[in-house]
Amino acid sequence: MSLRQYLTSRVFFLQLLAAAAIIAVIGYLFMHWLTFTTDHGHEIEVPNLSKLTEEQVENKLDELDLDYVLLDSVDYRSEYPKYSVVEQDPLPGTMVKVGRKIYIKINASGFSSVKIPDLIEKTYREAVPTLKALGLEPGTITYIPNLGKDMVLEMRLKGRNLKVGDRVLKASKIDLVLGDGKASYVDDSQADSTAVPVETPQDEQ
Repeated sequence: MSLRQYLTSRVFFLQLLAAAAIIAVIGYLFMHWLTFTTDHGHEIEVPNLSKLTEEQVENKLDELDLDYVLLDSVDYRSEYPKYSVVEQDPLPGTMVKVGRKIYIKINASGFSSVKIPDLIEKTYREAVPTLKALGLEPGTITYIPNLGKDMVLEMRLKGRNLKVGDRVLKASKIDLVLGDGKASYVDDSQADSTAVPVETPQDEQ
């Protein structure tokens, strides 16, 4: 039987159908095996861990067959309890598989301190970004007579004058004393020129 006759024979088509059926069965079994091994379709919703302690996180995730990894602590945030979860990844509501690790960051125990920068003779517009970059906040603004309009003349914290390099807690509000740009002065030479001359009596002839 020639190759052409074989390719057009009934035997060839039966063998081709048998091979296709075997491939289909193998593919079906493989997909079921893959679904079983990856636990496809069995996912867990990540809970909200915000403001929970590490111990509470461990207990909550154990109940859901999830795990966690503590990455680091972050700068203290007053709206969160000390040592509580501030950030988590994946976010709450995310669907994950059993055994997935949830990465968390916890709140520090308190504000860290920073050094007061040199803001003297800088403008208010320059001072504000510098304070915020250090985690500080601009507080009350007071104006006093000075030629430098909006120029920082003094820095205060709760009424106490601050010097460059003093350490204060982050999130502190730094009160600033600024120049009002309205100060004036009189030149001594101008003062002398405006003085009224005093005439001395002449000797009688």
